[in-house]
Amino acid sequence: MASTRQQKMARVLRDELSRIIREEVNDPRLGLVSITGVDVAPDMKSARVYVSVYGSQDEQQQSLDVLVRASGFLRGEFGRQINLRYTPQLFFELDTSLERGARVVELLHEIEKEQQKEHHEDQA
Repeated sequence: MASTRQQKMARVLRDELSRIIREEVNDPRLGLVSITGVDVAPDMKSARVYVSVYGSQDEQQQSLDVLVRASGFLRGEFGRQINLRYTPQLFFELDTSLERGARVVELLHEIEKEQQKEHHEDQA
């Protein structure tokens, strides 16, 4: 369970990194990126940033590579905006939970259609 301090840092990191990525990272290889979560280490010296990227697997990997390469820049910009003793080192990871959720919904819709089709055939 993350402490209140870790949770607050995670929120600030998520919000500020989202702004920096949107407004200050000008790399055409970077796709539509959304930060879905941030886990801050108990010592506050590192943070795992989970991102969701719209696009194919290649586009997702390319965007992740851009973020990994820009992590020093992002860390520096965050440190300039927020006055902290230590600015956490950033580690980016793809969050595929949204894709998995969409696939589950798609499968549920398919099952529902099959059940409706079977129900109509039984009544005919």
